[in-house]
Amino acid sequence: MKQHLTVVVTGASAGLGRAITHEFGSEGASVALISRDTESLETTAVEVQSLGGEALPITADVSDDEAVEAAAAHVEEQFGPIDVWVNNAMVSVFSPVKEMEAAEYRRVTEVNYLGYIHGTLAALRRMIPRDHGRIIQIGSALAVRSIPLQSAYCGSKHAIVGFTDSLRCELYHDKSKVKVSVVHMPAMNTPQFSWVKSRLPRKPQPVPPIFQPEVAARVVLHAATTRFPRREYWVGASTVKAILGQKVIPGLLDRYLGKTGYGAQQRDQRDSPDRPDNLWGPAPNRFGERGPFDEEAHDSSLQVRLDLHRGWIALAVGIVGGAIALKKILT
Repeated sequence: MKQHLTVVVTGASAGLGRAITHEFGSEGASVALISRDTESLETTAVEVQSLGGEALPITADVSDDEAVEAAAAHVEEQFGPIDVWVNNAMVSVFSPVKEMEAAEYRRVTEVNYLGYIHGTLAALRRMIPRDHGRIIQIGSALAVRSIPLQSAYCGSKHAIVGFTDSLRCELYHDKSKVKVSVVHMPAMNTPQFSWVKSRLPRKPQPVPPIFQPEVAARVVLHAATTRFPRREYWVGASTVKAILGQKVIPGLLDRYLGKTGYGAQQRDQRDSPDRPDNLWGPAPNRFGERGPFDEEAHDSSLQVRLDLHRGWIALAVGIVGGAIALKKILT
């Protein structure tokens, strides 16, 4: 019999966060949805319930630590102890560094980095006394290998990894059973490229290859429910290449991305400087979990399938290898 989970997902009203809530809803979980967008939260809650889960929409800005703490208390009043907390909320600005404003860096840091800290602290206050729970940080290939035009986002994602590594060491020191995983994501077909603030002349896009958010959401569900969660998950072969490439040839990647990174992040369509964005408040248009890149996006990843089942694959390889060795001995 599956364990019933109480789950909190930030940034739950659209994009990857919405896809994550669907995955937990399909497992019958009680899911608390946190976002600034009340209307989209209500729609997402209905979707979660239609999939078999319970839903509790909570309007809050994760940059407000008191609001996050109040949300956590409300979740436990309604659903009981929180088992899983997924930090996912994000904003970004597409712009060269030389054109960025200090206030924009501050806002991205408040949401993407401090928002994760606020969520993590709220979760730890409840999980540590019970010696139970999992915190999942939604990372990115860009948390390891930065690219041009997204300095604020890349910087915040790097900060999350540094914070989480320190926390994980402390949990080991305390012999705590609370587990923390980072799931590094590839380029995804989410609405963020329709609502992100941008100074680029053309409409922004994710750097191909692009994956549907459901591919990544399934990895988050695995990290939350597997008996032995890993410290990190890398989603998609492109994420693996970016992380390993940064370890081996960072200087060459600087030059390569300086040459190709501007064009790869822009569509062949002019963008409007007056287009609404969600940096300071919810985007005015309603969005689902997917963005405008369905034709280019992959519905599955061979790397993900192999990675999530590598224990069984290793066992199978071991059995075959043992059989071959035994045959040689007997012959």
